[in-house]
Amino acid sequence: MSGAVDLAVAVGAVALPTPVIAASGTFGYGTEFAGLVDLSAIGAVSVKGLSLSPYAGKQAPRLVESPAGMLNAIGLQNIGVEAFLRERLPLLHAAGARVVANFWGDSAEEFAACAERLDGQPAIVALELNAASPNRPEWGSILATDPVALAAIVRAVRGRVRLPLWVKLSPNVSDVTAVGRAAEAEGADALSAINTLRGMAIDAATRRPRLASVTGGLSGPAIKPVALAMVHALARAVRIPVVGLGGIRTGEDVAEFLIAGARAVQVGTASFYDPRAPERIGRDLARWCRRHGVAAARDLVGTLAT
Repeated sequence: MSGAVDLAVAVGAVALPTPVIAASGTFGYGTEFAGLVDLSAIGAVSVKGLSLSPYAGKQAPRLVESPAGMLNAIGLQNIGVEAFLRERLPLLHAAGARVVANFWGDSAEEFAACAERLDGQPAIVALELNAASPNRPEWGSILATDPVALAAIVRAVRGRVRLPLWVKLSPNVSDVTAVGRAAEAEGADALSAINTLRGMAIDAATRRPRLASVTGGLSGPAIKPVALAMVHALARAVRIPVVGLGGIRTGEDVAEFLIAGARAVQVGTASFYDPRAPERIGRDLARWCRRHGVAAARDLVGTLAT
């Protein structure tokens, strides 16, 4: 096949020029990469999770490599929603970026208040509710593992915002479709799957944990098979779009997620060793499609032969 491949996709009402989005927590606020990455050329930037007030995160050490991935216990460190709106969002808007505003809180009211502050701001095309972090012990548990708790948060947020609401799901559950359906029932417009898997690393010589918080979230290629299985299950269980993430490094990885049922993907850990990964992977997907006679990336969605 010769000629250009159409990479444009839509996640519900959100139109994207490519299915490759920079994932929250691994691409900063996007502004750090201005001049290095064409922010207007990638699908969107899901910014570092925002809360009502600035938060310093957890104690170091809070990053450690592991086989085929990494563990992080950053703990949702961020500059706070007001500083983001004042200092970072205007730069993203000027760069032509499409922004997915990832946000969190410690109560349903905090989630809703933060989302309301972000709603309708320039360049923001969707809000991404993150109750799925394994690095927030203050929650008592991962909120997105409990369908009832997650439903209450989604309900509170949905009543306060008009922008498309994406809900990020945790893989640390026995049945991801149960929480996915709960979010859908309360008005979620899309699901992002998956967040990190809870894990730990030990320094055998000192017999101490390698992370100050003992456990953290595992990301990278090691979790890709888990992510694919959960995306496939969710795409069959809900009517709203699914955005897939977990270990994506190549255009072929993107194709696998689209075939499993995702409408778009997010690239996370790959950005740590290659800041241009979201751009590069988009180009790689186009090459993969040309080699395999695929005219449009969206034609791959949900085509798994079973």
